[in-house]
Formats: sequence, C-alpha cells, structure tokens
Amino acid sequence: PEQPHTPTMMPRSLRTGDLLRLLRNGRPIHSPATGRCLVVQRSATSSSSSVSVSEILEQVKNGTMEPSAAEALLTTTPEDALAQFANLDHTRSRRTGFPEAVFAEGKTAFQVAKILDDMAKNVNEHVDAGDLMDSQKAILATRVTMQQYEELKQYPLENGSIEYHETARIISMQASSLSDGNEADQSSAKSANAMKRIIVATAGTTDLPVAEEAAVTLEATGCDVERITDVGVAGLHRIVCNIPKLSDPEVGCIIVCAGMDGALPSVVGGLANVPVIAVPTSIGYGVSLGGISAMLTMLNSCAPGVGVVNIDNGFGAAALAHKIVRVGK
Repeated sequence: PEQPHTPTMMPRSLRTGDLLRLLRNGRPIHSPATGRCLVVQRSATSSSSSVSVSEILEQVKNGTMEPSAAEALLTTTPEDALAQFANLDHTRSRRTGFPEAVFAEGKTAFQVAKILDDMAKNVNEHVDAGDLMDSQKAILATRVTMQQYEELKQYPLENGSIEYHETARIISMQASSLSDGNEADQSSAKSANAMKRIIVATAGTTDLPVAEEAAVTLEATGCDVERITDVGVAGLHRIVCNIPKLSDPEVGCIIVCAGMDGALPSVVGGLANVPVIAVPTSIGYGVSLGGISAMLTMLNSCAPGVGVVNIDNGFGAAALAHKIVRVGK
C-alpha cells in the first residue's frame, strides 16, 4: 500500500520557489514556528486545520517567511492550487451520461481530497441552479487504500462529507446540498427509480472487491442494485436457484464478476434475456495469468449478448450498465 507522505520540515527562511514546489507536490509542511503540521492552502480564507492568515503574518513578522511567499499564499485561489495537478471534466455527465471519478492509485491523499471537494462544489452549484442530472451526484474516488483514507480524513472538506467503502475500496462523497431530506436529492431518486434494476453477481467470495466496486458505483448514481454472491460454476445448482432473479422483467442488465476459468458469464448469458457484462478478475492459480485466462474465456463465450470489460474493472462495468438501463428506461 502507498505510504503516507512524511511532513516536509519548513526551513527557517522559506523562499517562494520552494513553497510553490511543495504546493505542487501536495505535501503537508511542518512549521518550526508553530510546531504544527500544516496543509498549505493558497487562500486567505483557510480553515482552522490549514495555514491561517494570522500564522502567515506571524511568520513574516518573525522572519521565517519572505513577504513574497506570504503574498503567494494569500492571493492565489484554491482553484489555482488545484490546477497544479488536475483539470477536472465537470461536463462529462452531460456529454456521456456518466460522471468523472477519481482513480486514487498513484495520487496523494491531498490531491484526492482537493479533487473530491471541487467535484462536490460543482454539484452544489448545479443544485442551486436547479439543473442537476441524476448521475451527476455521484462523487467517487476508486482504488483507495485504508491508509490513503486515514490520511485523507485529515484534510478539511468544505463542500460535502465522505464515506469509505472498504471492500469496494471506494470513497463516496455527498455534496452538502444533497443532505437527507433535500428536495433535489428526492427528485433525483424518483427519476432513477424509473430505471430497471441491475444485478451484480460473483462467481466466488474473492471476486467481491471488484463486484462491490461496480455495485457501490451504481448505487452512487441512484441505480437499484441487487447482489448475488458466490454462485460459481463449480456448483451449478447455485446459479440455477437464482434463475427467477435473473429473468425478472424489472432487471435491465447483469454484471458477472469471475476469476479462475471465467465460465460464469457464459452460463448467465444462456439464462438471461438482458445484456450481460462480464468482468474478469485477477483471481486464480498459475496459468490464470492474473485474470487473462478468465478474460479469454469470456471473449470466447458462445452465449450471445455477453460483453467483456478489462480485468478487475468493476467501475467500467458499472458505467456501461448504467448507460444500458438509462437508455432503456
């Protein structure tokens, strides 16, 4: 797992170039002037857990910060700080019907926090304008380790609150304008209920992280999700017992996650009359080759109506399933 960043020790005399370099890296800074670990936000309206205006002025007074560095902190907006590492696609929902998500792998906790907060700010603005799309309320970061989440919680979020889904390795964020009882949220939920249900099935328990990535993503967009777990082909009676669920007229799409031999999507494809999205998982021994064997089996399925996404790509399966049921509603 990614190790949290060790706070950088702020030198007694901090030059502007050094400060901007630390800002771009998104690293906490330890200040000897205050003895605190500071998260530098280049805004005059910093919260209590960030560098406050009084702290900046005190450091200038004590000679531990140059006036030009202080000016950079106080005059550059949070949007400019975000632009150092991200260029968010806030209109993706309107173009494609499914919102952008944060792939947290390889990002710092600070970067993930800033991106999520800006996404929530955008949702709040659309709620205020009265033109929020159903899927647009989904604010997600995928592939988040517990260690990343614990570090991320230290950063202040101004535009909503977060929840960690450990099995799915997802952080979901609820924009502050979509709190319980909010009229816009209720309206969105009613609209989403017009879409057909999506089943997310797993061949084995070890496929659950990928399946939950799909299920949590779909639920964040307001989709009705039903889970069917541990129904692999080693015990065919288990999937046969679920035929009534697979053939329910209220079901619009089925996601099937399987490793090992990857045979379950073909079985489901032969039993269901709706699109089946096969997700190969990197589960298995030896020549399973990290999910390649399962993927090849799925690509060679003789059951019509089975499509395949990339290995372990629960998020991609969810995006496709959402588009299928949204178009069909």
